[in-house]
Amino acid sequence: MSRKCDYCAKGPTTGNLVSHSNIKTRTRWLPNVQRMKAVISGCTQTVRVCTRCIRSGLVVRPIKRTYKAPAKTA
Repeated sequence: MSRKCDYCAKGPTTGNLVSHSNIKTRTRWLPNVQRMKAVISGCTQTVRVCTRCIRSGLVVRPIKRTYKAPAKTA
């Protein structure tokens, strides 16, 4: 699975964890990528989006459709 945001292309970054004794250990920091449905050019698609893009409003969510049962006539 790709750990990359479909909107801003944010991906994993690498670096060193540095201990108190100055020992360096390689590590990876992963973005908080969520799977969600979004409206893209009028169609609903499942995309992988980072939480920063969700919070900033870049992702347009589809309209939630609810079924309303017809009223019973007596």
